[in-house]
Amino acid sequence: MAINMFMFLVLLPIIFFSKSVVSISNFSLAKPNCKDHCGKIPIPYPFGLTEECSLNKYFLVTCNKISRYHRPKAYLMNSRTQISNISLNGQIRVLQEIAHDCYAPNGTFVSGNNPGITLPDHYTVNNTANKFTVIGCDTYGHVHTRRGHVHGSRGHNYMTGCAATCDTKDDLVEGSCTGIGCCQTLIPKGISFVEVKLRSFDNYAFVNDFSNCGYGFVVEESVFSFSPQKFANLRDGKKLPLVVDWGIKNESCLEARKSMSSYACKSSNSECSDPSSGPGYRCFCKKGFEGNPYLPQGCQDIDECKDPDLNDCEYHCENEEGSYKCSCPKGYHGDKDGHGCPRDEPREHDPELELKLKLVAGFALGIIALIFVASWTYFELRRRKLIKMKQTFFLQNGGLLLQEKLKKRDRSLLEMVKIFTSSELKRATNNFHESMIIGKGGYGTVYKGVLQDNKILAIKKSKEIDPSQIEQFINEFIILSQVRHRNIVRLLGCCLEAQVPLLVYEFIGNGTLYENIHTKDKSRFLSWEKRLKIAAETAGVLSYLHSAASTPIIHRDIKSANILLDALFTAKVSDFGTSRLVPMDRAQLSTMVQGTLGYLDPEYMQTSQLTEKSDVYSFGVVLVELLTGRKALSYDKPEEEINLTNFFLYTLRKDRLFEIIEGNIVCDETREQIIEVSKLAKKCLNVRGEDRPTMKEVAIELDALRLGGRNSWAKDEDDREEIESRFGEGLDSVSFSDDCSDSITVPG
Repeated sequence: MAINMFMFLVLLPIIFFSKSVVSISNFSLAKPNCKDHCGKIPIPYPFGLTEECSLNKYFLVTCNKISRYHRPKAYLMNSRTQISNISLNGQIRVLQEIAHDCYAPNGTFVSGNNPGITLPDHYTVNNTANKFTVIGCDTYGHVHTRRGHVHGSRGHNYMTGCAATCDTKDDLVEGSCTGIGCCQTLIPKGISFVEVKLRSFDNYAFVNDFSNCGYGFVVEESVFSFSPQKFANLRDGKKLPLVVDWGIKNESCLEARKSMSSYACKSSNSECSDPSSGPGYRCFCKKGFEGNPYLPQGCQDIDECKDPDLNDCEYHCENEEGSYKCSCPKGYHGDKDGHGCPRDEPREHDPELELKLKLVAGFALGIIALIFVASWTYFELRRRKLIKMKQTFFLQNGGLLLQEKLKKRDRSLLEMVKIFTSSELKRATNNFHESMIIGKGGYGTVYKGVLQDNKILAIKKSKEIDPSQIEQFINEFIILSQVRHRNIVRLLGCCLEAQVPLLVYEFIGNGTLYENIHTKDKSRFLSWEKRLKIAAETAGVLSYLHSAASTPIIHRDIKSANILLDALFTAKVSDFGTSRLVPMDRAQLSTMVQGTLGYLDPEYMQTSQLTEKSDVYSFGVVLVELLTGRKALSYDKPEEEINLTNFFLYTLRKDRLFEIIEGNIVCDETREQIIEVSKLAKKCLNVRGEDRPTMKEVAIELDALRLGGRNSWAKDEDDREEIESRFGEGLDSVSFSDDCSDSITVPG
């Protein structure tokens, strides 16, 4: 149903245009005794349905009727090029197939085609009215073209193309064809051959759940508009319109007039024109005439007086050959065009009336001047007030503090991000409407924003202004400005002229790790492989911050709610509002304790001494979340299970590890890795910071597990004895499924 509606909307302008051609019913379109229609398609001369009725073989139209139940179809010169409309202004519209390239869910090729169209001499594809278009989420396409023999030149081959990609169906934007699901590009001028070829980057492996095909075509730009609702199944025999230029011979008007016997502009009221695009020359009726300039009496006079839109006479209109004349009624006079037409009788001079008119005009001018001055004053005061308010917000939001911090670091940091205006971000978020909220944190609210170029952003708006929050805002800006890592949410810019400070980030659309773990509908898609990947990527970020950044950084609030996931479940660490830069000569900092209960390092809480090992402890809690699917703090559970860390360590001591591991990730293939990660989490959760591993060591061990594991558990009896000594003999009673989808059976 959607595809039929799509084709209806595409072809509606063509049908309307065809109607406009048919409406010229007062003039002859074809030669005498020749048919002028194929079905409902007008066939004006120099085109014709037989050789006698057309100018030459290049304008011969074949009219095929499949059966009495089907409307006849018109084709150009006995070819497969179907005509949908012929216009005497030097253009025809033809229908051409849609190229497609489709794949099965397993990535194997299903079907595809490379349709093309070859035009005869006197015809070229219009390069301004048509665009090469590619639709798909994993598609790149090329259009191969050839410029034919025009004015004696040799033919040349050309190729151009573009790519269309997207990660989710939500990326597609109505009317946007800039590369996200749809791309368009220009085609060369004067081409007579078009062939479309499509390819896929990854055989639609990552988007197959909503899109498995790519499409390509050259189409008339004015009748095609991209829409996500039309984004599917365009290949079922559908055809799209293509604008083709035509002309008489491959010569200019000057050359054509030398041989009047073959000169095509036969009407005495016609004139010749050399087009800016397309081959040969064309004929047009002179101004004031309309009809078919290629027939001897084809251009007929237009009666402009019958149509008010074609004349500007105020009173009386008289038609003339190719023009018209205006005149005044009897008793009036006017200029030579009949405009004005005042009475012939002179009027008496009235001094009193003249004085009144002058007074009224003077009073009106005074009022207008007063309104102008008042308006100018109002808007100027408003402009100055707005500038002053923005300056106040700049100071209030830490502008001077930011400048002071930048003086101590590389000034080029400010050039790496964009400074957004408050009005720009208000438009992007619908004035920060509640429906655009995608998250809330301790220091602000995060909104989804869409810029005018359809780029999607995440905008963090701080809460009510106070000195401590300004410090957090500037701190996060400074840290993220100098950090570049593929698993850290990228900072795009900031805004200091709003009432509250704003940070602008890249948009990560798959939610937080917290939501994916603790939402039932999402957690079942979070396999063990994905969980291990997320853990390894997060550990890699912390290792980078602790040991590879130019100045070591302690995040201080690592938790599953601050780890975002993109469409491919790639981890993106966010929220650096409480992070601290560690001077190179100091291993720890004395700070006010900040963080999230359930993730806070107990040693940090007791001593207020912040170290890199505080992040290690918080990461250990995240590991346990990934293993168990439980929250860090669950007040609705029994007292001994409220704190996840304590309960996890308790189950290890009691040899009951697999009683709390999430069921859908346990199977024979994952059991060894789960045990290894559990041991690693236990190390990270040591009460004493010096007994915990560094994040670099944690990252190396997780990467080793992802690449096959440095240990292969339980491959022989000695290994199995070691497992049982560490995790309990009850392991023999645990039943694992082969596909990690069945539940785990544990003895009571």
